[in-house]
Amino acid sequence: MLAGRARITAVDQDGRTFVADVGEGDLWYFPAGIPHSIQGLQSDVDGIEFLLVFDDGAFSEDATFLLTDWLAHTPKDVLAKNFQVSETALSCLPDREKYIFRAPTPASLGQDAMGGAGPVPRRFAHRMTAQQPMRFPGGWVRITDSKVFPASTTIAAALVELEPGALRELHWHPNGDEWQYYLDGEGRMTVFAAEGKARTFDYRAGDVGYVPFAMGHYVENTGRAALRFLEVFRSDRYADVSLNQWLKLTPPELVRSHLLVGQAVLDGLPREKRPVINGQ
Repeated sequence: MLAGRARITAVDQDGRTFVADVGEGDLWYFPAGIPHSIQGLQSDVDGIEFLLVFDDGAFSEDATFLLTDWLAHTPKDVLAKNFQVSETALSCLPDREKYIFRAPTPASLGQDAMGGAGPVPRRFAHRMTAQQPMRFPGGWVRITDSKVFPASTTIAAALVELEPGALRELHWHPNGDEWQYYLDGEGRMTVFAAEGKARTFDYRAGDVGYVPFAMGHYVENTGRAALRFLEVFRSDRYADVSLNQWLKLTPPELVRSHLLVGQAVLDGLPREKRPVINGQ
């Protein structure tokens, strides 16, 4: 959720239900094929805004399975038989899909809890910003994957904030491509693709970045305010390899011979991973 508050609902294949209210900084995850809804709640902001991420890069939001679209393409007599009502009772059904539409403000959370066969075994919502961040000089990182959000079995994410001049250290991801969504501020990223190939890109709020599998990269805050962005992966676990940590844990004689650096450079490298490096 980027702004505002929403009511989300879902029903799984066993008739178990889920209802929750989500606000800015919260996540939800609906497994493939699970019917669900997203409805705006009254808020101080002008409507709500959220970012949708799918674990299939070929998926189109225009191809969403919509209830009204399905019913509009099913014979009325079949619908009447299915719902056990007369065709007249269904005469006002929309004749085309309704994707975003006006509706009354949702009732209380308790009233919308439908019961069914009980609650889903794993909650479909997670309060990412309630997680204790990993803090470093220059910024912080929150990582959300199936270890803390068990329902999220195909998507992992990290929320990163960098102070002006700070660096998301040189690293790469060994378990998949990285998608980025820039929330606030201005930043720069260079992606190295081997064989002498590299590209540098500038980003600002609302931009999307992409890093192919296992390509080395960094992100630097080039603005005067905090830079915040999401890292998103098609995986149940978040994983990255730190260049600094790799060099520190490799035999020093080998590193010195390879990079032609003095021992003082190696002595300054951390043994523990530090995803954020202060820009001062």
